[in-house]
Amino acid sequence: MDITINASFLPHTDPEASLAFYRDTLGFEVRNDVGYAGMRWITVGPAGQPGTSIVLQPPAADPGITDAERRTVTEMMAKGTYAGILLATDDLDGTFERLQADHADVVQEPTDQPYGVRDFAVRDPAGNLVRVQQLR
Repeated sequence: MDITINASFLPHTDPEASLAFYRDTLGFEVRNDVGYAGMRWITVGPAGQPGTSIVLQPPAADPGITDAERRTVTEMMAKGTYAGILLATDDLDGTFERLQADHADVVQEPTDQPYGVRDFAVRDPAGNLVRVQQLR
């Protein structure tokens, strides 16, 4: 079997702020930017990796959730406990310095974790946790 990860989904509350974070701060390419019925889906991904993307989507887009569930999702997003993603880099400290200089919401500075990785964490504009670990 040959299975790859094509896309992951993260919610956004402000498409322009999310676009600025993923494109300008992280340096990702914009692959698609689609609007429909007042909502907006933005697909971004790392340069040189055209087969891997993140779809930034409005949390209200799923017609299968109730209003109460939508409120819960919104509350969890505001606390930063709803969604997250793990990225990796060859230059953890340099990446952290660039994100910090760009005023990213730092959750954890670069740290050697007891489970064997060195990483840091920031939040994107929607509150999603973005962990970045050092490639070994």
